[in-house]
Amino acid sequence: MQTYNPLHDPLVDSIPGINQEYSPTYWVASAGLAPPNDGPVPGDIQADVVIVGSGATGIATALYLAKEHGIQAVILEANQTAWGCSSRNGGQGQNASGRLSRSQWIERWGLDTAKKLDAEIRMGFENFSQLTAEFECEATPGGHLYVAHRPDKLDYLRSEADVKQRIFGYKPQILSKAEIQERYCDDHDAHGALLEEEGIGIHPLKFNFGMLRKAQALGVKIYTGSPVIESKTIDGIEHLYTPHGVVKAKRVAFCTGGYTGQNVNDTLKNKILPVLSNSLVTRPLTDFELSATRFRSHVFLTDTRKLRFYYRLLKDNRLQIGSRSSIHGNDASNPKHYQLLIDGLARKFPPLSGIQVDYSWWGWVDVSHDMMPRIVKPRADKNVWYAIGYGGNGVSFSTWAGKRLAERIAGKDQSNPVFNLPIYSSELEYPNFFGKIKSELLAPFRRLGQAILYRWYWLKDEVI
Repeated sequence: MQTYNPLHDPLVDSIPGINQEYSPTYWVASAGLAPPNDGPVPGDIQADVVIVGSGATGIATALYLAKEHGIQAVILEANQTAWGCSSRNGGQGQNASGRLSRSQWIERWGLDTAKKLDAEIRMGFENFSQLTAEFECEATPGGHLYVAHRPDKLDYLRSEADVKQRIFGYKPQILSKAEIQERYCDDHDAHGALLEEEGIGIHPLKFNFGMLRKAQALGVKIYTGSPVIESKTIDGIEHLYTPHGVVKAKRVAFCTGGYTGQNVNDTLKNKILPVLSNSLVTRPLTDFELSATRFRSHVFLTDTRKLRFYYRLLKDNRLQIGSRSSIHGNDASNPKHYQLLIDGLARKFPPLSGIQVDYSWWGWVDVSHDMMPRIVKPRADKNVWYAIGYGGNGVSFSTWAGKRLAERIAGKDQSNPVFNLPIYSSELEYPNFFGKIKSELLAPFRRLGQAILYRWYWLKDEVI
């Protein structure tokens, strides 16, 4: 097994490594042993269905193919099971996917489509909820707190609450600062919050290990240490080139998330902006610290910053907090990104200033250029699909995306009108920097645009 490379950058490096160790996350340290795998690809092999990537989407796709369609897929993983985002995320399962709010769905697609999309993603959350009860994953139901980090953000939260209640039939609550302190915690950054009932925190790696064990019991194989270096279609058969052999497949699905290399598949080149997210987990809080911070719940929280913080008290009373990080992979280890989380933690919970940090890591998030995911077959002449672009809101929806992707691979999507929704019926888009201009020519400038955008977001979050 190779040493973990923390400076991997999917826009620069062709593959995320070969059989690397996991990132040193809290989830890896506390998940227990991974399910046994089948090792690297044993030379040239053939398969009916191949899934590239063993994160939540890839595993869920394999599970549903076997469970509901009788198809035993082969999973190819560059490193270890759930090595990417699925062992590095915040474990916050929300009734959402992508970066757009429901009010933004209405603006983009109209009320009728927004309602249908809400019904689809709500079904995905309910399915995720059932899965969390099926696999031991330290599930903590109770909802999600969307915290106003400035007083003026309360108007935005009230507007979102109105849309969710009046149009979509949810029961959100607007909480005062005093109610947050009384029921949840004493977040000094909070001026109120929107409580959404639909939210479940999980241990993401235990969850994915549970799904994989069930998929393996149904005949699924997983080859680790087997990155796809190149893919070609030859005489109607997909050829996936790995360091240990060529895998020939009738059908292929790419579920590679933020670790999608530029050359792995031509339909995905330049279609994703990989964004780094940093996380840390403290030592367990003492009884005195729990009292001083008034933590009374394991419900997870995010704030209203564009460069948002996400945080929660874990089952063993450690505090987890995360936020955005470096723009380039080669800058990921710069101490200033770690310090951003330390400062955020101290600002939100002053009694924890200087607390020992036991785990610190970062990972890539798959952000689509229009901020919404896609589960599509981009070319009619190829039996190739992808499911990608969750934008940091994939903990819950990724498993539903896997279920829908399995239906598509099995050919069960022709008569279901749900596949007319934009996340199923349109491809990922190229960057859009200047109004209606969308061009692959703009892709090399994504990082420059991101740097400018981050600066503008910081000004809006903290100054303007």
